[in-house]
Amino acid sequence: MNSDFTFAVKSIRFDENYQPSDNTRITTNFANLARGEKREENLRNTLRMIDNRFNAMADWDNPKGDRYTLELDIISVEVAMDAASKDGILPIIEILKTSIIDKKTNERIEGITGNNFSSYVRDYDFSLRLKEHNKHQDAFSVPEDFGVLHGKLFKAFVNSATYKAHFKKPPVICISVSSTKTYHRTENHHPVLGVEYLQEEYSLTDEYFKKMGMKVRYFMPPGSVAPLAFYFQGDLLGDYTNLELIGTISTMDTFQKIYRPEIYNANSVAGKYYQPSLERQDYSVTKIDYDREERSRLATEQGKFVEENFIKPYRAVLEQWSANYAL
Repeated sequence: MNSDFTFAVKSIRFDENYQPSDNTRITTNFANLARGEKREENLRNTLRMIDNRFNAMADWDNPKGDRYTLELDIISVEVAMDAASKDGILPIIEILKTSIIDKKTNERIEGITGNNFSSYVRDYDFSLRLKEHNKHQDAFSVPEDFGVLHGKLFKAFVNSATYKAHFKKPPVICISVSSTKTYHRTENHHPVLGVEYLQEEYSLTDEYFKKMGMKVRYFMPPGSVAPLAFYFQGDLLGDYTNLELIGTISTMDTFQKIYRPEIYNANSVAGKYYQPSLERQDYSVTKIDYDREERSRLATEQGKFVEENFIKPYRAVLEQWSANYAL
């Protein structure tokens, strides 16, 4: 593999008719929502929650709270290990693209790319490699090169001609804050992102995203009960419009209420000092079925898949490419 190995992008609409493709990561949260007897109800309720959240935030010139609707596309990224022969094609990343439909002006507004983030190699790193590294160890530690390959693969994709042909702006990933860290509220307040929180020490996830070339800031948007972690490359507050940011917040705040209700659907709002916890009982549940235990189990299976089909057969090539890769 050399510096001109190729990426390919595939897109599938996430709506009430969504059916996971055969090669989708089975650990992806989207696939989890789209299985079982209540799949259509799950999807319909999720999309309704997202639209309601968006209109509640974008309330100017929107007296009935129904001006906007969001369209969501799941973006699957594949890498070909050999650009000429297309050998070693593997889906490595799934992200989410938002589009904002203004029903008043009949305008379609491009939203942010990124939002949710799923990765085969991250499953391998966290579910297999990290656990193996710490087996029989007295104290937790991280391998010296942990996340380096994944970070370089991500940066290579974002800087590729393929990414630039499909997306106008750098990605923003929005996920849960860490349950192992304490966050404190600042006086900085953004009209859309809300109040900013800081923490004394970066989490393992923060460090992992740093290797992907992404910085992090933590904001609790208006109407939210806990801060979200926003990972970005440029200027989070300056590079994106209010509607773009609202698209990401309404989408990911909704998903987090489903995925982590103990934090994001809690019955009390985060205070000046806040440590998230999945052990709290004071929260409300949505009417959307989500199997968190299944996701954890499948993450290990996906990690084994990428180990057998990507890491092991191409280890020497990947190590050589990673050693020589630079922006």
